[in-house]
Amino acid sequence: MSKYLVQKSGPLSGEVFISGSKNAVLPIMAASILTAGECELYEVPALRDVEVMSRLLQSVGAEVQEDYDSSSLTIKISHVLSEEAPYELVKKMRASILVMGPLLARTGKARIALPGGCAIGARPIDLHLKGFQALGAEIIESHGMVEAKADKLVGANIYLDFPSVGATENIMMAASLAEGTTILENVAEEPEIVDLANFLNKMGARIKGAGTDTIKIEGVRELGGTKHSVIPDRIETGTFMVAAAITRGNILIHNAVPDHVKPVIAKLRECGVVVEYNDESILVKGDVNPLISTDIKTLPYPGFPTDMQSQFMALLATVKGSSTVMETVFENRYMHIGELNRMGANIKIEGRSAVVEGEKTLLGAQVLATDLRAGAALVLAGLMAEGVTEISEIYHIERGYEKFLSKFRGLGATIIRIED
Repeated sequence: MSKYLVQKSGPLSGEVFISGSKNAVLPIMAASILTAGECELYEVPALRDVEVMSRLLQSVGAEVQEDYDSSSLTIKISHVLSEEAPYELVKKMRASILVMGPLLARTGKARIALPGGCAIGARPIDLHLKGFQALGAEIIESHGMVEAKADKLVGANIYLDFPSVGATENIMMAASLAEGTTILENVAEEPEIVDLANFLNKMGARIKGAGTDTIKIEGVRELGGTKHSVIPDRIETGTFMVAAAITRGNILIHNAVPDHVKPVIAKLRECGVVVEYNDESILVKGDVNPLISTDIKTLPYPGFPTDMQSQFMALLATVKGSSTVMETVFENRYMHIGELNRMGANIKIEGRSAVVEGEKTLLGAQVLATDLRAGAALVLAGLMAEGVTEISEIYHIERGYEKFLSKFRGLGATIIRIED
């Protein structure tokens, strides 16, 4: 198993370019199932999750041409050869469930194993299945598999009990080829939803309202191929913003969309970090003011993102004062607390909240990346810790951050990757 060795690195400084969004490209890749035409994608990050999705698409009949040197991907599925997603791929990545809606819409049938991914909470797929049922599909569950089938899908009014990103994406894709109009209410409003809707509309779909809590989809008979550039990754953007703050550094972040990280900007400013930005770049200065504590509460977009909670908690462990972090999205997203405490942090869980007593001296230790964002948080903490921090299970980190080591090294971080 591979590990990262992280040493205290001093203030990070320099410039970094943000890659395309992992959470945007995966549903867009899945949406290519909806057409027999060719889809060309640009700004595609070279990630393990993208590789798994490529293999998943190939398993159902896709021709996938990858050119990671130019960050591009070409997908064509002239004929769907299989309506079943293989378990050996699905177990590796939760986003595998996103092929279900497109397969159902194009072939009338989809069969998939219950998906895997990071162990940060239950994340049931019942909202996906209820949406498919509302569109006219029959759902059959047995022996860890779930199957949806329908002679034809028909538009419906669907209200989500929770604004689930995955359910919004899956139902929106399926409804694009349904007969009639579908109204989705209480949906997710994330930028990744908007990017998927833009991609589908380029293919010929008729979708309005993406980015609000209500989306209207007028079904069409068929969709065509298209070209599309994926939006920048807002969580990678936020991670490097926190990297500047926690190391008391100065980082200029290129290819970023400030509107997508407004809550992170607001909370960093509350801590005393200076943040300046224009349409495409963000300058973060953690070396101007003494940094102080603040409170955060994760919420669906446009609230503070749950995917930034662990990184921000690492920062709060190093600043003056007491902070409260409340996680409202995933029930198991505090597993990194034990690892941070092993490094000298003082964090206590009180119900759904965590109390962080800051301004602690962090010490290098052997720690475990329990999930993707927790792994990033441990790297950030390691940059401030005395001695060496040894992080295992780093495959989680490499699932979601492109060129992770080279980008951090380019800013002055001391990190090496070793094979155990």
